[in-house]
Amino acid sequence: MQSQSRRTFLRGTSAIVASSLLASGRGSIARAAQGKRVRVGIIGATGKGDYGHGVDVAFTKLPHVEIVALADADPVGREKASKRTNPAKTFADYHEMLAKVPMDIVAICPRWIDQHHNMLVAAAEAGCHVYMEKPFCPTLAECDSAVEALKKKNLKLGIAHVSQYSPVLRVVQSLIKNGEIGDVLELRARGKEDQRGGGEDLWVLGSHMLGLMRSLAGENATSCSATVLKEGHKVTKSDVVAGAEGIGPLAGDNVQATYTFPGGAFGHFASRKGMGLNPSRFAIQVFGSKGIIEMESGYLAKAQILRDPSWSPGRSGKSWEPVTSAGIGKPETRTDGSYEGGHLAAINDLLDCIEHDKETLCSAEDSRQITEMIVSVFESHRLGRPVDLPVRTRVNPLTLLT
Repeated sequence: MQSQSRRTFLRGTSAIVASSLLASGRGSIARAAQGKRVRVGIIGATGKGDYGHGVDVAFTKLPHVEIVALADADPVGREKASKRTNPAKTFADYHEMLAKVPMDIVAICPRWIDQHHNMLVAAAEAGCHVYMEKPFCPTLAECDSAVEALKKKNLKLGIAHVSQYSPVLRVVQSLIKNGEIGDVLELRARGKEDQRGGGEDLWVLGSHMLGLMRSLAGENATSCSATVLKEGHKVTKSDVVAGAEGIGPLAGDNVQATYTFPGGAFGHFASRKGMGLNPSRFAIQVFGSKGIIEMESGYLAKAQILRDPSWSPGRSGKSWEPVTSAGIGKPETRTDGSYEGGHLAAINDLLDCIEHDKETLCSAEDSRQITEMIVSVFESHRLGRPVDLPVRTRVNPLTLLT
């Protein structure tokens, strides 16, 4: 009887929440369930991060979505984007779009992150949920402001860290939880280590790896100890330059960072310019007392497990076994493994979380925690010692080098 009463209560609560969301203009799934389409506004920035990795086009693949408006200050870019997405209205200024067109979700598409904070806050003030390109924001102060703006109106955020939505990740997490590789001792990750290697790699691609590190460790990092080098010497104030893609002050062609986690595991991230070959080391490995799991970055990315405590197939004779969304050694049956598939999974997760008033698989708080891990690298280097997370310094630490 108690269980039945609880189910009845939850159904009633769900109906009330849906009704409330509809009334506020933010009930995306509830709107779809009642025959109404989810209203989406798109923000692009041609020449300044454009539309990310197809964030705008992903929304055109969902049948219950209506793209009600698109904003881009560049007229040529705006026209091209309009042909891709067929919005009902277009604007040169996204502030005007948000003021004039009611919408449920705003897609913040540009890769350049110097614009992300202002776009996020404007979307939140308009009462809109957000799906956005990664990384989150370039400083922790801006992360704090964006998180607070969304939290104030109980708005949800999804971000294009597409690995976080991977069904393979869910399987890998369950294998670790069930003890397939024993106690987790270390997590090691590297960036792509191409010409962006070092500080830029940490921001642009390391954010994927650090997100996976958090997910596979199962907890937030508590401290960071790091060194940042430029052509073999420790980075100083004279090495700081303006980073690409709106990152802001940036330095270093060689990053070496170590994180501690409450459960006793240590995480390591490294990137050195020009050291990436083919195949790339852009992946994360989880070393346990009984074996290793390796996972690449991406939606439906490849993973494999070595159930060998020596961590060496040559010593033990054991072999790596593939891990798919179906489990160990089973063929992959899914066919949605593209970057677009990752966007669609993330957007559908966002819609589900709006309906059920829960946090997304990579929420605003998760995004802030990933940024904490990035920023802590430069703060540890600046201070010459380990730093605790959350980081006290909320501005870019490289601006404080003397």
